[in-house]
Amino acid sequence: MLNIWLGAAALLAVLAACLIGSTPMAPGRLAAALIGAGTPGDEIVLWEIRMPRAMAAFVVGASLGLCGAALQGLLRNPLAEPGILGVSATAALGATLALFYGAAGVSALAAPVAAIIGAIAATFVLAFAAMRTSSVVTLILIGVGLSSFAGAVMALLLNLAPNPFTLSDLINWTLGTVTNRSFGDIGLVAPFMIAGLVLIIAARRSLSALTLGEEAAHGLGVNLQRTRMFIVIGAGLMSGAAVSIAGAIGFVGIVAPHLVRPLVGYDPARTLAPAALAGGIMLVLADIGVRLLPTPAELRLGVVAALIGAPLFVWIAMKRRPVND
Repeated sequence: MLNIWLGAAALLAVLAACLIGSTPMAPGRLAAALIGAGTPGDEIVLWEIRMPRAMAAFVVGASLGLCGAALQGLLRNPLAEPGILGVSATAALGATLALFYGAAGVSALAAPVAAIIGAIAATFVLAFAAMRTSSVVTLILIGVGLSSFAGAVMALLLNLAPNPFTLSDLINWTLGTVTNRSFGDIGLVAPFMIAGLVLIIAARRSLSALTLGEEAAHGLGVNLQRTRMFIVIGAGLMSGAAVSIAGAIGFVGIVAPHLVRPLVGYDPARTLAPAALAGGIMLVLADIGVRLLPTPAELRLGVVAALIGAPLFVWIAMKRRPVND
């Protein structure tokens, strides 16, 4: 029932994003454009600008929410989220390298493809580590190391930016946005997102067993190494694909699982789908806020997501029960 309500809320949020813009579109005009009976202008605005942007925000938010829920269940750490493994940072590094060296000027696909390559590279490192270690702490430390290294290289690129235009592109990517995204951008990363989703879903039952501890889970027949690999690779693919669409987006992966976890009895497996839907709704609403805020220049989605997510996280932390998640 919770997933049905959240699914309905997600649909309403996407429709609201299609209605709202610099020029509001009346519901009747939106309905006509949806079925192909609207004016050419309305159909262009809907299918080439607003709907792709709304769907990009939802897909990115859903991916981050799902990854956050899976990683929190795997690591049994309420602060876990895609960035903790360093995949988001290395994906952003790949995109910034493409921008820095001008590849993005040759092809619009250069930055997203480079981001995916960066995410895959980090995922391979983490998968190799997951095969060779039985400690989740080691995985976290490797992720922190990858994230720190990627952040340092991105800071170096910002310092060495050859001109203000390149610097502006680099900053825009690190702040996150879904402006001017298309269905083609979503289609490009869809295979990676689907592959990551399949891996995480395949390991979902093991997450519930892990709440009892690794020794108890092993006694119940859980293959800890396989579960770790499935979650790490799945989260890496999904979060890397999300970064390739929207750039760096923070707090969604942390906050979304916490919002829904009390509603599913704190079961990590049952948290996955609601966290994905909640993350998608959060980012669509944040993107609506980006368009509505009366600022001289449009704020970046990552900034607005952090402005919303950080206070929410503080509120959740203050109300958190003194038990393990």
